[in-house]
Amino acid sequence: MRENVSDTVSPFPFPIRTECPPGACVCDRDRIMADPQADHRPLALTRQQEQKLVERIERIESYADLQHVQALISKNLGAELRIEPGPNEVRTVRGIIVVLEEKPGLCKKARQAVPSAVRRRLGERPDIAWALLDAHDLFGGQAG
Repeated sequence: MRENVSDTVSPFPFPIRTECPPGACVCDRDRIMADPQADHRPLALTRQQEQKLVERIERIESYADLQHVQALISKNLGAELRIEPGPNEVRTVRGIIVVLEEKPGLCKKARQAVPSAVRRRLGERPDIAWALLDAHDLFGGQAG
């Protein structure tokens, strides 16, 4: 019986994202792979894993669930998913800042896809957006 063995063996115990075309990304993938002391967690976000993450975001049902996904991203990728009201008046979901922090090894496509998925979900579930705003004391705190 013959095994299919890749020519290159990954030094990581997990599959890593394939390299983006030159000039398409600024993730410093090669630098992170060459540094044994670097945080390699962002490299684990393959295109398949990114799609699973986007699908998970699209299933968020509550503000607590959103916070849970934020914690998982922080734990598994070492990057923070920051979601907060913008500096100006928030009239729509576009007024909410959603940013997946830059982290060496984290692909630019993922840093765009994840916030887009969060914005779509907040648009579909305004109750989550309201809970987010309330958590930042935009609805609460007024005596009436």
